[in-house]
Amino acid sequence: MSDRRLALILGGARSGKSRRAEALALEWAKDRGGEPVYLATAEPFDDDMRARIAHHRADRDGRGWSTVEEPLDLIAALAREATPGRVVLVECLSTWLGNLMHHQRDAAAAIDGLVAWVGAGGDGSVILVANEVGFGLVPENAMARAFRDHAGRLHQALATHADRVELVVAGIPMVVKG
Repeated sequence: MSDRRLALILGGARSGKSRRAEALALEWAKDRGGEPVYLATAEPFDDDMRARIAHHRADRDGRGWSTVEEPLDLIAALAREATPGRVVLVECLSTWLGNLMHHQRDAAAAIDGLVAWVGAGGDGSVILVANEVGFGLVPENAMARAFRDHAGRLHQALATHADRVELVVAGIPMVVKG
């Protein structure tokens, strides 16, 4: 029998969602006697992003994480890393979706693939982090609207499979499901 768990942690920019997801991953990994895997999706497109990535890496140093970087092929990375007894934190789906769109990949197909992979289960536990983008105004340009639409569809589909869904506001996690 699998001990797989799936959590979706949503929140706005700088809401505390990453801190919450990291705490949950460390808790789950401790229960399993292993170290969590930080599956990072960011690409260092500019100096600011390189600095942010370096800051996040340094913040995790010495805290029991292994890090895997995969900006595009998230499903293959999850299939490889989410093995029995392991906990994988994906940081973050919004960045992954933006990467797909930036590289002109088929975002809808990638979303369908991720949702199918999550729905099929597996033995490793996964914590997915994403920006909740549905509380704002309708974006003024087509690409931003497409991103918002893809993100909303992705979050809804993943939430149906998740054991736990949390919305983090001002550093406070609110349980939506589970």
